[in-house]
Formats: sequence, C-alpha cells, structure tokens
Amino acid sequence: MLSGNPGRAKDRSAVRAQIDENLRRVYDEVLTEEVPDRFKELLARLQAGEAAK
Repeated sequence: MLSGNPGRAKDRSAVRAQIDENLRRVYDEVLTEEVPDRFKELLARLQAGEAAK
C-alpha cells in the first residue's frame, strides 16, 4: 500500500479480515445444506439418460 496513513491500512486490513470471515461462514453454511429434491431428481434423470446411450 502506498498510503502514508498507517491507520487507513489497518482499517483496510480489518475490512478484508471481516470479508474473509463472512465469506468463510457463508461457504460453510452452503456446504452443509441438503441438495434440493428437484436437483436430485434432475441428476437421476440425467444419469439415466447417460446410461441409456
């Protein structure tokens, strides 16, 4: 950072850390979600179509 203001660099670092934490939390939540039934059905139909070829 070319900023001559160390407080500003510290603020940016804190913001980046908060963004990182929020993204990790949201990503972890998504990983634990159940796959919706409509997607499971679609995947099953696609796999059945592949097997028929």
